[in-house]
Amino acid sequence: MSQPVKQTDFPGLKLVNRGKVRDIYDLGETLLMVTSDRISAFDVIMNEPIPDKGKVLTQISKFWFSQIEDIIPNHIISTDVADYPAACQPYADVLAGRSMWVKKAQPLAAECIVRGYVSGSGWKDYVATGAICGIKLPEGLLESDRLDEPIFTPSTKAELGTHDENITFEQMAELCGQDLAEQARAATIKIYCRAREIASQKGIIIADTKFEFGVYEGKLIIIDECLTPDSSRFWPKDQYKPGGPQPSFDKQFLRDYLETLDWGKTAPAPALPEVIVRKTGEKYKEALQKLAGITL
Repeated sequence: MSQPVKQTDFPGLKLVNRGKVRDIYDLGETLLMVTSDRISAFDVIMNEPIPDKGKVLTQISKFWFSQIEDIIPNHIISTDVADYPAACQPYADVLAGRSMWVKKAQPLAAECIVRGYVSGSGWKDYVATGAICGIKLPEGLLESDRLDEPIFTPSTKAELGTHDENITFEQMAELCGQDLAEQARAATIKIYCRAREIASQKGIIIADTKFEFGVYEGKLIIIDECLTPDSSRFWPKDQYKPGGPQPSFDKQFLRDYLETLDWGKTAPAPALPEVIVRKTGEKYKEALQKLAGITL
């Protein structure tokens, strides 16, 4: 296990964004995307990094991008540091395994969420309204039930420290334009259905996930991460039992721990016990091993 990377600071490279997890550097015509070991929950970044988490997310994204290339192109130029521009080479040790050299796309102004199961905030919404994000669902569903058809529930992109808000498809079309919104919705559903089948064969249920799309040279492409434990709910198929929350290979484990605390879900974050940090890391690595056959 390597030393955790909580954040990067590369003299000579232009940092343009430090998000909840990724540090993004502008290389002119392209971007360098570095996945740190930071972890956030309830839109608050925890103080303790999860060792190797950035490598897990990068390797899982690489795996999924390769599985869906025929559905939609992605932003990767290379993940081999030897290919990166010369200015990146002094930082090769840090970049190895946790970075992507990517095309500079114009991101859509909404996040694309697809739900195949009734869980998380969707379950709370369903209990209160009989719908998820305004989409009416059958009566009598249990928590974690599988939906007959996946549903598309976009959200706004919140600034760091604030919460994303669910929006209707019509609101997304106003933000992004009707044509792009329809393309993104169709791609989201198609990718999810493909990924759900692949993951199921490997013993994982993908309950829901979130994608980001951008426009590059006039065409829609998928950007950022893809079907990771940060952006998805992964459940062990052999333990699936509707009627309550499910065990998971994602940061739901961390969220469940935080729910036991007297904490208002705003910064500053509470300290995480070593056992929670370790077990969270183990769940991420197990997801990578099951999906891509890669052991870190």
